[in-house]
Amino acid sequence: MKEPEDRLLRRAAQNGANLSERTPDGRFQEARRCAGRLLSLRWRLASALFLTAVGGLWAQDLPEGPGREETARLCKQCHELARSISLRQDRDGWNATINRMSAFGMKATPKELDAVVDYLAKNYPAEEIPRVNVNTASAIELESGLTLRRSQSAAIIQYREKNGTFKSLDDLKKVPNLDVEKIEAKKDRIAF
Repeated sequence: MKEPEDRLLRRAAQNGANLSERTPDGRFQEARRCAGRLLSLRWRLASALFLTAVGGLWAQDLPEGPGREETARLCKQCHELARSISLRQDRDGWNATINRMSAFGMKATPKELDAVVDYLAKNYPAEEIPRVNVNTASAIELESGLTLRRSQSAAIIQYREKNGTFKSLDDLKKVPNLDVEKIEAKKDRIAF
């Protein structure tokens, strides 16, 4: 038996745990349950203290500016602040997220919600997605940058090696077995 469990078993017995119920291996069943609850309680308490301390640090790490306090207060109603700010979105994206959180029960006035959207859009904007040059990109870059299947990125490379560089979107659409709708939807992320 491990040292901490031994101490907790002794403490459970000292605090009135029934020692008459033995398990087949000779241990005291109720004392083990008490010890397990004490250990579980200790871990939960330590975790809660850690998360509270870290949550306070995250709130301190928010950039200064109008809407900072509202953002910290409102976002922490349901989850840790780090989760809220881990997203990088444009104003429309932040607006949609705040509307979704309001639908889930976030309590705030319209003025507070506007302040939060303004704050998040200014301090946590969407990162620009790099364009993918279909004439030089590797298969992995085509797959991840344009969310293509492996077979489609391989088809682009094969077509490019056989027919030369692509000059336009129309050239790219000539690749056999390529999802033309997906390419059309991602045209702003494609470079030639």
